[in-house]
Amino acid sequence: MTGHQVRWSAEQVLTLAPDAASRRAGSRLAAPGPWSGTGTGQDAVWGLCAGSGARPYRTAVDLTGPASTCSCPSRRFPCKHALGLLLRWTEGPGPVPSGEPPDWAAGWLAKRRKRAAGGGSGPADPEAARRRAERRARRVATGARELEHRLTDLLEGGLADADQAGYASWDEMAARMVDAQAPGLAARVRELAGVPASGPGWPGRLLAECALLHLLCRAALGLDGLPAPLAATVRARLGLTTEAAALLADRAAVTEDDWLVLGRWDGEEGRLAVRRFWLLGRGSGRLALLLSFGAAGRAPELQLPVGRVLTAGLAFHPAGVPLRAVLGERRGEPAPGGVPAGVGVAAALAAYGTRLADDPWLEAWPVVLAGVVPVPGSDDASWRLADHDGEAALPLTPTGRPGLWRLVAVSGGGPVTVFGECGPRGFTPHTVWSEGEAIPL
Repeated sequence: MTGHQVRWSAEQVLTLAPDAASRRAGSRLAAPGPWSGTGTGQDAVWGLCAGSGARPYRTAVDLTGPASTCSCPSRRFPCKHALGLLLRWTEGPGPVPSGEPPDWAAGWLAKRRKRAAGGGSGPADPEAARRRAERRARRVATGARELEHRLTDLLEGGLADADQAGYASWDEMAARMVDAQAPGLAARVRELAGVPASGPGWPGRLLAECALLHLLCRAALGLDGLPAPLAATVRARLGLTTEAAALLADRAAVTEDDWLVLGRWDGEEGRLAVRRFWLLGRGSGRLALLLSFGAAGRAPELQLPVGRVLTAGLAFHPAGVPLRAVLGERRGEPAPGGVPAGVGVAAALAAYGTRLADDPWLEAWPVVLAGVVPVPGSDDASWRLADHDGEAALPLTPTGRPGLWRLVAVSGGGPVTVFGECGPRGFTPHTVWSEGEAIPL
């Protein structure tokens, strides 16, 4: 990436993190307390970060790589100090002012630039990148084998006492997966830990989740033999993502369209704030999911108006069922979007089932339901979205309950158009339309 007069966004910085743990640690170091001597210039950022020792760590980032150096003992690149320094830099000239690099940073930069000048116009060090990719692949495979053994031990010992085992062993296993640079496996292990406390029927759910995790481990170990779309899906599920800049650089793969912003969801991932936007291409008919992250308690930067249309290019992450995308250049101001066309309950279930055949780890699929009515279930605690003719219905998930009463009020007992996610536990509503206007739930 060049042209560093324009500072990156926090999301761009966090895409550099080698794993979720580094992302969280880097976010914590975005606070001003430990930093001194920070500065930027000559396409680089540098600073001193106080650690546990007497001498602060010397951290510098060459933005043309990007590449980083740090006197800390971490083997992860970029380390948490480099990520924290970059996050400070995204905040503007206050935290990281312009200046000349100190000798220690200038010397490192000079060596890098000298190597780059003699290495042609390609990537700074493609051989090193290839070796890093091979090392990570070996570590992921080692982690997948270890996880397989743990799952085998669990099932051979029986699930009857799993609700008494506590979280310690799961946390330790998740940490092992983080060390193996497989954040996707780590996240699924953490989710397993909560299943025994999820209420009646937990043994069946735990067995199903173990089966999916086992399938992902087997897919990770046989990655080279999988068809390209499925291999891309497995890499994404393991947490091996592609940088946004690389996706947008392939202009032929960017989808230009008028995108209707269907819905928004804000949540947390560790110490990071996460924001999701779902978009529908007016011309292409494609669905897209945009993610935005905010570090150190700050709200994610991405802001899109729900219910309006923006003209832009989107680059999709490779996957068997491409959904996650990166927002490219936007043109013009967002315009009113109106009410999108929707489908009935049966078609929504069919859409999810079709995608599930290509991605067995798919937890939900975005869908617009049209002509549905919120109705109470057999008890007061459950609600459903039913086709207006009453032929079929979807239960609302527990996570969809916060907006339930607003949805019921907008409906008033009549059919409405609702956007949400359809999954194995039911439907999670995010937006309802009333008199042509989108109302977030």
